[in-house]
Amino acid sequence: MVEPLDRRYDVQDIATVDVKALETFPYEYPGKDIVINIDTDEFTAVCPWSGLPDFATIRIDYIPGKLIIELRSLKYYLLSYRNVGIYQEHLVNRLLEDLVRCAKPKWMKISADYKVRGGIHTVASREYTGSKKLR
Repeated sequence: MVEPLDRRYDVQDIATVDVKALETFPYEYPGKDIVINIDTDEFTAVCPWSGLPDFATIRIDYIPGKLIIELRSLKYYLLSYRNVGIYQEHLVNRLLEDLVRCAKPKWMKISADYKVRGGIHTVASREYTGSKKLR
């Protein structure tokens, strides 16, 4: 008889996410709305139950107010999730809240398109319209 694996890998707490890595620079064309699209298919966090990795494509679309998110800093910020145990649905909320707080955009949408796991495909997204207060 084969014994089931009762195993869990250690996960880091959400407090280890490096929000201080995020940087911005001034948008030099205030009043001229543009949509900035950023995506990466290299995002990794872990399942808070098992510690197994979850892989996702993160898409960030936003209209800047006075600030633009500096991409190198965004990479460091996203990389800080590598060993963090976070539910897929909670991730988009945390990303949106951190990025809105940092860049103060007019509008922003975050999507996390996760790789198929156990035959299930998940896409979670959240939108900010500037008129809503976060949290």
